[in-house]
Amino acid sequence: MLWSFVMVSVFTLTMALSMGEICSKYPVASGTYFWTYQLAPSKYRLLFSWIVGWLVTVGYWVVTVSVTFGTSQLVLAGANIYLPQWEATAWQTYLIFALVVLLTTAVAIVFDHSLPFLDSIAAAWNLLGIIIIVVSLSVKASAGRHSAKYALTHFDASQSGWTPGWAFFIGMLPGAYTFLGVPTIVTMGEEIFNPSINLPKAIVWAVPTGCLLGVVFLLPILFTLPDIAVLLAAPEGQPEALVFELIMGSKAGGFGMWFIIFGLTVLCGLSVTCATSRATWAFARDKAIPFHHIFARLGRGRLSDTPVNAYLLSAVIQLALGCIYLGSTAAFNSFIAVSIMCFGCSCAIPILLLLARRREPARDVPFSLGVWGYPLNVLAVLWIAFEMVIVSMPVSLPVQPSDMNYASAVFVGFIVISALWYIIDGRHIYKGPFIPN
Repeated sequence: MLWSFVMVSVFTLTMALSMGEICSKYPVASGTYFWTYQLAPSKYRLLFSWIVGWLVTVGYWVVTVSVTFGTSQLVLAGANIYLPQWEATAWQTYLIFALVVLLTTAVAIVFDHSLPFLDSIAAAWNLLGIIIIVVSLSVKASAGRHSAKYALTHFDASQSGWTPGWAFFIGMLPGAYTFLGVPTIVTMGEEIFNPSINLPKAIVWAVPTGCLLGVVFLLPILFTLPDIAVLLAAPEGQPEALVFELIMGSKAGGFGMWFIIFGLTVLCGLSVTCATSRATWAFARDKAIPFHHIFARLGRGRLSDTPVNAYLLSAVIQLALGCIYLGSTAAFNSFIAVSIMCFGCSCAIPILLLLARRREPARDVPFSLGVWGYPLNVLAVLWIAFEMVIVSMPVSLPVQPSDMNYASAVFVGFIVISALWYIIDGRHIYKGPFIPN
């Protein structure tokens, strides 16, 4: 929980630095999709940008379903505080998930123009929530306190079925998911002052800031962690609420801590749903998805600036992907893994193209890595490749159909859809990403 998170932070920083350098050359909202178009050989730039555009768009779709599905799981965990004997069936879980998707989409559409204000609330909620949780858990510690040796070094991989080394690496999945928002910062490229300088700074500083807040959040939990065997037996396999209940020593205290996380997740769901609608609309505007003429339309009346159809497409895709849970209880891990794979691959491609051009386009950029450019770029690509392998692994052995990690199947499935659509239609009408004035 702790050291793999720190390790992920260090390697993610190499990716953030590499992205920041390219971003200072091309500070546009299209991000990696646009970078690829600019860096690829002219003969292949349309194909390469098409691939990256699909990776980014699919990444947004899947990260949105991971947030809304995670919210539905938190609903169940919160209910289990007061109804510990109740365990939802797969269909009940899916229906709660569907309700979360529909409500989130409806609120995001209706309050589309107010979402920047909600983002500010989310930032404040995040910071204040961490302070409240850290202080409350540290003071109460009703389940007991652990020594520094236990909190910082105890490691037991016996429940996973993996060897300790592989178990440690597979445990990186939550840490990698934490920094999934770093590549999306580039979407602010056309909305901030002096983006060639400020955008790279935002991308890079997001990593150490996130690492620091994460460690501050994790340490009190590690020092007050209840019996792990009890947590593994939590209803729905969701121990978050149970952890808080046991540490706080009461259902009310546990519910209060749970509500902080739940509220943040709801706000996060609104934010990422909005971002996904923009990514979907932009890709449809570039005629790169089926029925693009429908999903590139904006709403009417007071919603004339809102990509309503793109919102609805995202909701439909979420509901379809959520059906995976009916066959695999590890669906949430699969959603996380696919989003990591898509965003990671979309970042690795422009970095590889920069290396293939001997970093010539990065000369004299405002945010230059200088002599550290080559090693940092190579480390970033190697880390992303390693990360994609790790997140594709099942979380425990032996593997059963019900807990299989279907990330690779979903990832390859979207690649096949992308390739087929390029052959059928894309190569005839796709002209590359929108280039701002």
